[in-house]
Amino acid sequence: MAAPRRRERGRAERHRLIVTAARELAEAEGWGAVTTRRLAERVEYSQPVLYSHFTGKDAIVAAVADEGFEDLATALHRARAGHRNARTGLRALADAYLEFARAGPAVYAAMFTRGTGPALGTAATPAPLKAVFGELHDAVEPLATARGADPEACTELLWSALHGLATLTEGSRLRPAAHRARLDLLVGLVTAGA
Repeated sequence: MAAPRRRERGRAERHRLIVTAARELAEAEGWGAVTTRRLAERVEYSQPVLYSHFTGKDAIVAAVADEGFEDLATALHRARAGHRNARTGLRALADAYLEFARAGPAVYAAMFTRGTGPALGTAATPAPLKAVFGELHDAVEPLATARGADPEACTELLWSALHGLATLTEGSRLRPAAHRARLDLLVGLVTAGA
């Protein structure tokens, strides 16, 4: 019994090492620099070992994305914790979302722009993606309900706006000096009438 558990722990550690190396390399040099050859060199395993964990680069990017969704859900939860006022909790959540995207643009790209993952509300939606939606929904629901709006639609609209802000900010398409004003306006729109 101990040997199979030890092997499984070793396999999980190698998996984690590969995902971490891919994440670090992508953040440092971009996703174009992430190849199975470079990852194998970085983690000091052969390419066949990498392929025993992942079918290829797309599978590695997907694993980074799943980890990113887990990290984002945690960051959103922490941001809202302790805010009794729904509006200030929503503002803290919006700030945390945009900071997450700013601090890890390669991970954010893996999550949203490097492939087409499953949509929300399907059987194939991964648990980490559901967790992010859940955190956004929990922040929006009391405000949407207070004004008689559909909480899911309001959550999707908020997420769309935050994603747009994150993407346009990363692409240097928005005026940096107007960041706070944009967030104030967004939170004001979401909380209007609540």
